[in-house]
Amino acid sequence: MFTKFLHRVAFAALSIFAAFFVFTALPVFAASADDMSTDKSKITLVFDHALPNVPGKSMKGVLVEYAPGGSSPAHTHPSSAFIYATVLEGAIRSKINDNPEQVYHAGENFFEVPGNHHLVSANASDTQPMRMLAVFVVDTNETNLVTPDK
Repeated sequence: MFTKFLHRVAFAALSIFAAFFVFTALPVFAASADDMSTDKSKITLVFDHALPNVPGKSMKGVLVEYAPGGSSPAHTHPSSAFIYATVLEGAIRSKINDNPEQVYHAGENFFEVPGNHHLVSANASDTQPMRMLAVFVVDTNETNLVTPDK
């Protein structure tokens, strides 16, 4: 029961925080994170802020945009990263670890815990774009947020 409460609190806080930054500060703070961008995908760091009450941790927001049919290769994130993702537009196909592949639509969210392996991250549509905000709580000194599989 306490875990459900924490998920709800985290969802509410991150949704408000994400909406604020995406819709009011995106043009001001946008910075490229081209390590995984392709002609059908764009990954952009939209904010990076140290958490004042959690020394050594930061909150980093990444806007993930997939053109129709776009995707990212299978990947992992830093071992310190907790990720909360909200689909802003379209739908994304996602498979994490051995869990079944799922489709998340605009307004829906999911999370990844440290150590997860993101096997599928793809636009669920061949005709509509997909936009998603991924909010990382991660070690402040972490600069590489995504490591593609070899």
